[in-house]
Amino acid sequence: MLLLRRTATLLFSTPISVQPLRRNHHQHPISPVNPEQLLRVCTILYQQQNSAESRLTSKLASCEFELTHEFFLQVCNKFPYSWRPVYRFFLFTQSLPHFSHTTLSFNKMLDVVGKSCNIDLFWELLNDMARRRFVNDKTFLIALRTLGGARELKKCVEFFHLMNSNGCEYNLGTLNKVVDAMCKSKLVDEAKFVAFKLKEFVRPDGVTYKYLVKGYCDKGDLVEASKVWNLMVDEGFEADVDAVEKMMETLFKVNEYDEALKLFQTMRFKRMDELGGSTYGLVIRWLCKKGKMGQAHEVFEEMRERGICVDNSTLGHVVYGLLTRRRDREAYQVFEGIEVPDLSVYHGLIKGLLKLRRAGEATQVFREMIRRGCEPTMHTYIMLLQGHLGRRGRKGSDPLVNFDTIFVGGMVKAGKSREATKYVERVINRGMEVPRFDYNKFLHYFSNEEGVCMFEEVGKKLKEVGLFDLADILERYGQKMATRDRRRNRSPITEYSND
Repeated sequence: MLLLRRTATLLFSTPISVQPLRRNHHQHPISPVNPEQLLRVCTILYQQQNSAESRLTSKLASCEFELTHEFFLQVCNKFPYSWRPVYRFFLFTQSLPHFSHTTLSFNKMLDVVGKSCNIDLFWELLNDMARRRFVNDKTFLIALRTLGGARELKKCVEFFHLMNSNGCEYNLGTLNKVVDAMCKSKLVDEAKFVAFKLKEFVRPDGVTYKYLVKGYCDKGDLVEASKVWNLMVDEGFEADVDAVEKMMETLFKVNEYDEALKLFQTMRFKRMDELGGSTYGLVIRWLCKKGKMGQAHEVFEEMRERGICVDNSTLGHVVYGLLTRRRDREAYQVFEGIEVPDLSVYHGLIKGLLKLRRAGEATQVFREMIRRGCEPTMHTYIMLLQGHLGRRGRKGSDPLVNFDTIFVGGMVKAGKSREATKYVERVINRGMEVPRFDYNKFLHYFSNEEGVCMFEEVGKKLKEVGLFDLADILERYGQKMATRDRRRNRSPITEYSND
């Protein structure tokens, strides 16, 4: 694997002339749209979209409606993925002397045409907008996302040349916005192609490389991320802290812990002043996941010595890491030292206790969390249910605690017979496929008024066989999913008891 060959350089910058984009400054007041008129016009556009031009024009001319810019935008919203009705309405509005389009209306139509993948028409509209000088940053983002998604790489580069020849000069700021948007849309290779092809006209800077590095990391392509990183270093740019963190996180995810820690050590040695809570928290979180509590404690102490505030999320991972190493006393000391523990801290404590197979103690923490006013989430309930029942759910001869029966019966009552049949087939084929109870789907299906009654009934049955912890968890979830009226009428929960 190609890894980083060096991690820190001196900052190199070159002044670049940045020209602002020409913008259309005509502002039109937003006026309310008559819904009946909008419906009539959209119906005509839909029914007559393939008719002759004269017929469509006649139909629209005979339909009384007030054409405003807001009206045109609403028509575009009615056909978000269908270019023909929108474009034909655009041609009709072009023939009206009292109406003129703006950059906003052009961008809206351009977005619709782009989503419908009509690249020929899309390119024609871009040329028209360039000639009219109806181009802003939004136009660039729509154009490059659409052309990049269609793999029209030559047109991506040609678009910048087209804009330059029509008054929108090559602009580093615009290029960076485009690269950022393309990377967020998973078009990293396309963004890299555009940035490097335009290098002669717009020289990429550290921000450009940062977006490319983060884009490849999000894509999971560490090799390409490393190549871009090394190229950035060769160009004389210093890696942004955000890019460093993203690279470290990606290295941690692929179990390249040594490389990630080397990068962190380089930052500590050469750029200590730039290290903040997010970088320290990232390293501590992954060291705790790996069980390297000695190194995590060292980083944690350095963080506190520098006076950097330790957030609750980091403390939650410290608590979890200590518990997984069976250092219970230290974990509880850290937990008790937090003035106002939030959900991330409680999750760290609960997850650590469940890892040690101490589900009863984790449920006590769950009760204490509710008593202190910290509301659990779906993830909290799923963790606790898995801790009590295992990942496959409780299977046994007693129908009171057989979750297969509860789940399948509940899905049938909810009208989900197809899902119930699939689950039964999976259970029957246990010799071929390991059955796994889907707690997320289970809770999702019963997050309604009928589910509240089901959770109450199941809670009673579970208490009959002595499963008080499990009963409390399910009853609490049922109360949380109650309707607004039921929540308003029920008494506040202050404490759970096993009595």
